[in-house]
Amino acid sequence: MFRAPKRSTPIHGLMALLELIFHAAVRHIRKSNHNAVVGLIVNIAQSVILVLIMYALFTVLKMRGSAVRGDFMLYTMTGIFMYMTHTKTLQAVARSDGPTSSMMKHAPMNTIVSIAASALAALYLQILSMLVILFFYHVVFNPITIDQPIGALAMVMLAWASGVGIGVLLKSATPWAPDFFAVLTTVYVRANMIASGKMFLANALPTSKLAWFWWNPLFHVIDQTRGFVFLNYSPHYSNVIYPMQVTAVLILLGLMLENFTRHHASISWGAGR
Repeated sequence: MFRAPKRSTPIHGLMALLELIFHAAVRHIRKSNHNAVVGLIVNIAQSVILVLIMYALFTVLKMRGSAVRGDFMLYTMTGIFMYMTHTKTLQAVARSDGPTSSMMKHAPMNTIVSIAASALAALYLQILSMLVILFFYHVVFNPITIDQPIGALAMVMLAWASGVGIGVLLKSATPWAPDFFAVLTTVYVRANMIASGKMFLANALPTSKLAWFWWNPLFHVIDQTRGFVFLNYSPHYSNVIYPMQVTAVLILLGLMLENFTRHHASISWGAGR
């Protein structure tokens, strides 16, 4: 009772915040599946199924000649991995605990911690899944070589960051029109099956068709990833700066809207639904 309270330094506050984010991320990973190994296997299975579907589609339609010179399976995996990282992160952030969640009743918890935990949990699962799939393919089927691994990893982080930006914006706007933004999120995810450009090379697109995809930051990320992974491919119609700028703007707008929504949110919003 007579003990003087300890003064918290900025470093102690930062460490406490990081510890809180870590525990919230662990909770988020275990929330969907109590067994972490099973959750990882499910995530790996989803990526493998998409890779096999894309491989079969290219084989049946005889489109393998349009791919970059090199390992064709690695070509398909570059597109699927970036798409999955972007999409899974977007969905995880968009569905993270909001200001009216019961978790917000605990004093240290806040929406920023919830968003950061969801994003980190998605990044952890996706990177671990990618490493397992690449290692298995490298050992069992065909040795792979990545021309610039650091650049390829940077593109993974950019795909993740762009997913965070769009996810924060959708999460912040959802309480104002839940049904509309739920449909919009689904439409965006489904549209990116084509609009992300994972099924073709930007260099092979006619100029008239390029405008259909150039607006999408994920299109640039996937094309740049293939430039870093394959020695024989140099992207001419995509760049790294554009998705970085779009991501920064989306995160800024999302955080501003999240702050506004948090101060106006009410648990009675959904009472009529």
